[in-house]
Amino acid sequence: MRMHLRSETHFDILGNMYWKGAHTKHRVMYHIVWLPKYRKRILKGSLANRVKELLEECAEVNGWKIEELSIQPDHVHMLAQLRPDISISKVVKLFKGKTSRILRKEYPSLVEFYWGDSFWSDGFLLRLLAKLIWKKLRSISKANSFVV
Repeated sequence: MRMHLRSETHFDILGNMYWKGAHTKHRVMYHIVWLPKYRKRILKGSLANRVKELLEECAEVNGWKIEELSIQPDHVHMLAQLRPDISISKVVKLFKGKTSRILRKEYPSLVEFYWGDSFWSDGFLLRLLAKLIWKKLRSISKANSFVV
């Protein structure tokens, strides 16, 4: 089932965009990092550009927002706003699975570097970005004399 971004959004005192659901208002931000298999320094040039296109397309189709995306030669950094009704492991599986399948098809020369069915290594790093936002809210509230 395809979900789209809600047309109604709200902003907090920091200017952060919140999505509104039927009974919720949320801003769930994740910092996600993953690597090509064997941490090969291969994400360069047209391959890096294609990875970026595929990740943005996957996010758009699924109703997610990529706030920042950095494709390094040996890893991908992503800051994404996701809905709370989907598990992060499913999100990463969709990002990595789709890009792996398409890249291996479009770049047959990758076969010499990788064997098996995956372009990406197993696993990922994940950080939920709440503490940093909380610290910002606390500093603003102290400056404006209200409690958060």
